[in-house]
Amino acid sequence: MRAILTIALLGFLSVQSVKAQSNATKARARWVDSVFASLTEDQRIAQLMVIRAHSNLGPEHIAKVERDIIDYNVGALCFFQGGPVRQALLTNRYQQIARTPLMVTIDGEWGLGMRLDSVTRFPYQLTLGALQDEGLVYRMGVAVGEQCKRIGVHVNYAPVVDINNNPDNPVIGFRSFGEDLGKVSRMGIAYMKGMQDAGIMACAKHFPGHGDVAVDSHYDLPVINKSMTQLDSMELVPFRAIFAAGVGSVMIAHLAIPAIDTAAQRATSISRNNVTELLRNKL
Repeated sequence: MRAILTIALLGFLSVQSVKAQSNATKARARWVDSVFASLTEDQRIAQLMVIRAHSNLGPEHIAKVERDIIDYNVGALCFFQGGPVRQALLTNRYQQIARTPLMVTIDGEWGLGMRLDSVTRFPYQLTLGALQDEGLVYRMGVAVGEQCKRIGVHVNYAPVVDINNNPDNPVIGFRSFGEDLGKVSRMGIAYMKGMQDAGIMACAKHFPGHGDVAVDSHYDLPVINKSMTQLDSMELVPFRAIFAAGVGSVMIAHLAIPAIDTAAQRATSISRNNVTELLRNKL
């Protein structure tokens, strides 16, 4: 009888927990709708913008960021080089002057140590790809997530789920988990789940796959001349897996892929075929 009562109590508590989560989700949705309704069209557009911020630059840079926040009501910041304490202080300062709460992001593929001084640097993803225990990668994801929470970061632009299948690639290399499709998928999911379980949104990148290029897309537009069948069986595999596992966001690559968009020199980052048709509608 005691066992039956215990099971019944656990069932009741589980239902109440689900109801509480549902109510919290509805409350957040109502808040988002109310804020959105209060914005002008220009402000709604500005909410889509992420501007660059540093915590190692002087008063002129800080003043410019503040002007952009006040004048345009931008939606988010992406912090680059600096220090953790300075960044936390600046984050508080920027949030105080923002009409709409800012989303704070960082590109910390191997943790905040990729960008900030005096912070633990975790291994590169290629090193993690040599591990057999995905649990270690999950634990690293949790640790990176905890780093982010301490300084007010909401989104970390990681993991990289590009496949390292071109030895001449000048920009991915050690940032990838390796050349094995299954391992890239599994390790990417483990890292993502660790961060998101710590309360930080992860970001799978660089869609639809930046591994098989020989040009740095920071300086030029790489071209991938593969068929959709080839892309579907290679580059897109880890993305499908991490999408199914619940990743919170995705970063678009800056590439030219004729199989996706035939317009000459149209980058995937601004291609409706890539962003809307392939990513949103198909995957």
